[in-house]
Amino acid sequence: MTQTYEYNGFTLRVAVESEFRPHAARARTNQPGYVAVVRICESGTSVSRFSPLRLGDAAGQAFASKDDALTGGYSAARTIVDDLFG
Repeated sequence: MTQTYEYNGFTLRVAVESEFRPHAARARTNQPGYVAVVRICESGTSVSRFSPLRLGDAAGQAFASKDDALTGGYSAARTIVDDLFG
């Protein structure tokens, strides 16, 4: 699942990857973990300003759902744009 957003002159691409948990953690539960993969580009270009960032939740763990990963990735991308370019 990938979503693209426009924010303050930048294009934020947030993708969600599953099965991010280490093998030992996956063996303890039936549910996969999810990570947000964030790319920040200037509007109108497809070249990222940074290498893709893989993000988990605030505690550094995998997100419990795809929606949580997507929302968390979008929020983090906006914060990065505000802090570095605002």
